Amino acid sequence: MSLYNQRGVSAHKEDVLLATKNLSKGLFNNAFCKVYPDYLGMDESFVNVMHADGAGTKSILAYLYWKETGDISIWQGIAQDAIVMNLDDLLCVGIYNNLVFNSTIDRNKHLITGEVLDQIINGSQAFFDLLATYGVNIHYLGGETADVGDVVRTIAVNGTMTSRWKKDKIISNDKIQPGDVIVGLASYGQASYETEYNSGIGSNGLTSARHDSLSKFYAENYKESYDTNLNENVVYIGKNKLSDPIENNQHLNIGKMLLSPTRTYAPIIIQLLENHFHKIHGMIHCSGGGQTKCMKYMAKNIKVIKDNLFPPPPVFQLIQENSGSNNKEMYEVFNMGCRLEIYCSPEHAEEIIAISKSFHVDAQIIGRVETDVKNSLEIHLPNEVIVY
Repeated sequence: MSLYNQRGVSAHKEDVLLATKNLSKGLFNNAFCKVYPDYLGMDESFVNVMHADGAGTKSILAYLYWKETGDISIWQGIAQDAIVMNLDDLLCVGIYNNLVFNSTIDRNKHLITGEVLDQIINGSQAFFDLLATYGVNIHYLGGETADVGDVVRTIAVNGTMTSRWKKDKIISNDKIQPGDVIVGLASYGQASYETEYNSGIGSNGLTSARHDSLSKFYAENYKESYDTNLNENVVYIGKNKLSDPIENNQHLNIGKMLLSPTRTYAPIIIQLLENHFHKIHGMIHCSGGGQTKCMKYMAKNIKVIKDNLFPPPPVFQLIQENSGSNNKEMYEVFNMGCRLEIYCSPEHAEEIIAISKSFHVDAQIIGRVETDVKNSLEIHLPNEVIVY
């Protein structure tokens, strides 16, 4: 059993899929988000999407970093994580403007102060203000903040994003076909709309990232930061502290690297959707499930080959060196440096790449789509081919 599963986490959420198997899949079976008829306006030419997601266990890392360093501003990144995990999922179905966001924050009031809430709530608004300058207008309508110390050890930061959108402007992934290439957008580096280097960690796999990278110091001093029912062999098995410096990087420490706010691709995707909508056959946000996420949204008899992925950036090398996890688990849990995939005809790839690079976000053709009798995925690494 993988370390991820031993910690009570699943990359593919099998229990959730089983519980929801009888629910409607919406209008488009392969779309990245569930798309429903226009229940809000009752107009057949429109659709509704309501999406819920959050920062996950990354908030525990923020808690530890705040306690260890006193830097309360780190919570603004958690606000961004909760927003982007909603927004960039919606980007994948073609939605990017006039959205409504409500936050849901559950906290243990004895540990999480009002000042932390202030950083999260006002950090959310500051991020919305930034997005508006790129033509992405998100209306912040409040939400629910609950003191539930009996339920939550520290804090959970989540949100819901809602849209009413033109039905003929939805990316359904139904156009993904053999012969397509996959343009991958890097999750790391520093985009023109970011203020510092982004490690590329995103908001998935953070349970493993935390336990694999950090030392037993945190198990001994912060019992509230983990499930004490876990086997001690999988709890904080790394060698680092959050304040440890990163070699050859004077601006980042281990904590800041693990807490890099999840990058949004919205400024790039809005350009693609407004000017090149019909060239896009599909989009996949490599979130939960990492590089295997695409398997969930493909039509039948499709084979995806990823044979030119970006080299994994340092944050994933750090995690793997500490944990000893094999490549198959790493690529199944983490984005490994590529968090957005755009499927298109080969002749349109360079145009998409150029737009991404104009925002200083690296992009390249990472793979292709072929025909197969059953859906499958191959990831080609320098010395290994991983088959899912």
